[in-house]
Amino acid sequence: MDRELGAGVRSAVASFLLWGGFTAYWKLLSDLPAIELVGWRVAMACAALWAAQMMRRRRHVMIATLRDPGVRRHLAIAAVLLAVNWSTYVIAVTGGRVLETALGYFLSPLLTVAIGVVALGEHLDAARRAAMLLAGTAIIIMTVSYGRLPWVAVLLAGSWSFYGWVKRRVPLNPVESLTGEVTILAPVALAVVAMGAVNGEGVTTIADATTWPLVIGTGAITAVPLLLFAHAAQRVPFTLLGPLGWLIPIINFGLGWIAYNEDLPPARLVGFAMVWVALVIVAIAQARPANTTPT
Repeated sequence: MDRELGAGVRSAVASFLLWGGFTAYWKLLSDLPAIELVGWRVAMACAALWAAQMMRRRRHVMIATLRDPGVRRHLAIAAVLLAVNWSTYVIAVTGGRVLETALGYFLSPLLTVAIGVVALGEHLDAARRAAMLLAGTAIIIMTVSYGRLPWVAVLLAGSWSFYGWVKRRVPLNPVESLTGEVTILAPVALAVVAMGAVNGEGVTTIADATTWPLVIGTGAITAVPLLLFAHAAQRVPFTLLGPLGWLIPIINFGLGWIAYNEDLPPARLVGFAMVWVALVIVAIAQARPANTTPT
């Protein structure tokens, strides 16, 4: 069991480091149209994931699954949320808003707690109520600091949290579920790619010998961390997996502030700090029952 847990933790850390580090990957593609990049990502991810399914001899299972109307309906909803999340993320990173993406992924666990209360009727104890109050105050502070609602953070947190909620209703593992989602999105993605090629202002016109491998590699950078995460999710307790996931926004925060010199005035830093405190409160509240021995 210790060996399995250790392997799971290594997979989790590797997947989260890759997910966080890939912000720098997308930054290298900033000169290309963001929406078309999302189309290429979906198309390349679809190819990579179907190749993985064929290697695992799961192609026929996936085809049968996609023929199920109930599963297909939930996959379609998840696919829309995923498209919103990916589009917002790529637009933000290529547009110089990496710090807002970090804020969004810091806020996501807190919004997930809110969904649990509102949609699933879960109990909100005093600690979590305090965390929600801190998160709400942080958003107000950020809105004042930016002079507008930090829509990138709100969209990323909202789409990712609701995506996780919908995924609970899909009777597939993470890899199979994402394969189904990108398959549903593939026709739209291919249409976006084709439009870019036709109008002469898209990736096929702008990309050069340096950027083409990066464009094609968007499928691999989508599939590899997901495969690692799927391996980890079967072996690591969620009370540990959740906090490990903070590596992603921590890396984004460091990249945005240190590597890309994005503005971080004192008020904005206070907003981030309030979100961090809220996350620690939620983590402690979540871990406490697991560490309590019945008497």
